[in-house]
Amino acid sequence: MVYLKVKYIIFAVGQWLLVQKSEIPRLPLLVCTVGYSILSMTSTPHHQAAPHTEATSNHNSPNPTYDADSAPKDSVVLPAYSTEDKYEDDPWNLPELQDNGLKWSELDTKGKVLRVLTVSVKFILLVGFLYMFVCSLDVLSSAFQLVGGKAAGDIFQDNAVLSNPVAGLVIGVLVTLLVQSSSTSSSIVVSMVSSGLLEVQSAVPVIMGANIGTSVTNTIVAMMQAGDRNEFRRAFAGATVHDFFNWLSVLILLPLEAATGVLYKLTKIIIDSFNIQGGNNAPDLLNVITDPLTDAIIELDKNVISDIATGDPAARNKSLIKIWCKTEKITTLVNITVPSDANCTTGALCWVEGNKTLTQINVTETINLERCNHIFVFANLPDLAVGLILLALSLLILCTCLILIVKLLNSMLKGQVAVVIKKVLNTDFPFPFGWVTGYIAIMVGAGMTFIVQSSSVFTSAITPLVGIGVISLERAYPLTLGSNIGTTTTAILAAMAAPGETLANSLQVALCHFFFNIAGILLWYPIPFTRIPIRLARALGNRTAKYRWFAALYLLLCFLLMPLTILGLSLAGWQVLVGVAVPIVVLAIFIIVVNLMQARCPQYLPSGLRDWDFLPRPLHSMAPWDRVVTSGMAFCGARCCKCCQSTDDEEKGLQERKKSLEIYDNPVLTRDDEPQETSKETMKATQL
Repeated sequence: MVYLKVKYIIFAVGQWLLVQKSEIPRLPLLVCTVGYSILSMTSTPHHQAAPHTEATSNHNSPNPTYDADSAPKDSVVLPAYSTEDKYEDDPWNLPELQDNGLKWSELDTKGKVLRVLTVSVKFILLVGFLYMFVCSLDVLSSAFQLVGGKAAGDIFQDNAVLSNPVAGLVIGVLVTLLVQSSSTSSSIVVSMVSSGLLEVQSAVPVIMGANIGTSVTNTIVAMMQAGDRNEFRRAFAGATVHDFFNWLSVLILLPLEAATGVLYKLTKIIIDSFNIQGGNNAPDLLNVITDPLTDAIIELDKNVISDIATGDPAARNKSLIKIWCKTEKITTLVNITVPSDANCTTGALCWVEGNKTLTQINVTETINLERCNHIFVFANLPDLAVGLILLALSLLILCTCLILIVKLLNSMLKGQVAVVIKKVLNTDFPFPFGWVTGYIAIMVGAGMTFIVQSSSVFTSAITPLVGIGVISLERAYPLTLGSNIGTTTTAILAAMAAPGETLANSLQVALCHFFFNIAGILLWYPIPFTRIPIRLARALGNRTAKYRWFAALYLLLCFLLMPLTILGLSLAGWQVLVGVAVPIVVLAIFIIVVNLMQARCPQYLPSGLRDWDFLPRPLHSMAPWDRVVTSGMAFCGARCCKCCQSTDDEEKGLQERKKSLEIYDNPVLTRDDEPQETSKETMKATQL
């Protein structure tokens, strides 16, 4: 009995180590394997050593059967265990991309030529759709700036609110959500810091919020794959792992920064220690390819938002749509009248002519030389109307391109090509260098983001790849972390090109963004146990795959309702914010702790807290809400279809009545119809 228990324990530990082999050295697994083999060879089952009984005769018969009643009382039947059965239906396993066509060696010359042409055409279409996808993201950002750009500038204008770290955080989230670009919101912050309206220490929480707001784009992209449940599960998890990383980093680093100012002090030391001089602008790599198309659709004057944020009253009446792309500024000296000599500028020429005191000032005049070439340059439409048009157009192109990209990738990634790609992307280095793979993925993500100069573009591009199973969630996580580093590198280079008077502040804000992401990586990546964002994203992916409407609820809660609520509480005062937030945080911590204890050690909980069944079902289950949402959507769909059907019926009835009236008004047809009607009446009279 004892050796069977030991054998079973060794077997179970070995299987667990086998599952965890990517993170645990192989020596314990080898020890368990050897121990299990020795026990299997040296042990003798109890019923074989016993005298010949009915059970043993059945065991030796051609068709042996096991009789539980006749088995010895001290025998133990080990449960059947198969790792293949356990993980066969796991939705997180990457799907096998199999080739159902003929192999290359089985094709004749004509088939090989057709195969090459087909692959070439698909590749060209894939590149074209990717190009349109990236351009649609750029146009989407412009549309959001047209719709909410001035509102974003007004939000930044309230400097008293920005002094509150929590309010600054949610303002960064909301502004980045409105303009769909962390670079734009960061440039507004740099402009405010350079003009003296905002201190660098107050700008750090805003930069953290911008880091959160930029991750909403790939979450929206993931929702386009809601058609297939497992694809949606993986894609939404691959997108929201970025959200969880940002939120968890803020939960740790924002209180630390508010208490100690560690990021501000670290970047201040770096700025003061090095004699940093301005350089060239950040290199335009992807923009060189996409600008010809996007500039033909719309061009924006982004300085208007910065001017509104810095308090320029003239900027409020300006349009964000750029009309003149080539201008020239001419500065001339102009004579003006001042009340007295005391009003003359120091160092400027000042003289008296009769009863007037004159002086000279510099006046800058802007001369428009060349109009822009985009399609809205002659459209006399307000910014809101143009923004809504571009928003609908860009979302349509974005969804269409994403669906076609997924279809093309599914058709192309087959056979040996799929095997090679999946192995290259998802396989770790050999033991003991497997841990290096993730850090190389971080560098790859940083390099690719530096090339495309947008973390939203890069993460939105890998989201469908995670959905179709080309990239695993464990590999997408370090790529996303590298994307965060890449976008801050671009911001640092852009800050290096700032003028001398704003160079130090611009560079310090960019370095705060950089070290925030570095600190987040150190918190949530090096140790496998600390990779909590992966587990949270996996849990959210399972929930959204089961209840797909929960994805829209998640977006509304995390990126709109919760930031707006926190902003409102911050405007009411820090006492109100603390009084409302602290009980909610304590309740959330209590629920998390109880859930963990229910899953791992329920015996330490009171009997009433070992499950949540004592609560009403809507408070601990999504099923009642799912029924409400599903029935509501079905009701709305039925009503809409009924309304559409009734509208179509009414239109058909009107057309038929109109046609009958036209026929009745036609005198020729009236004469032809009269005998028929008369004959019908006479037939009825005859029958009567």
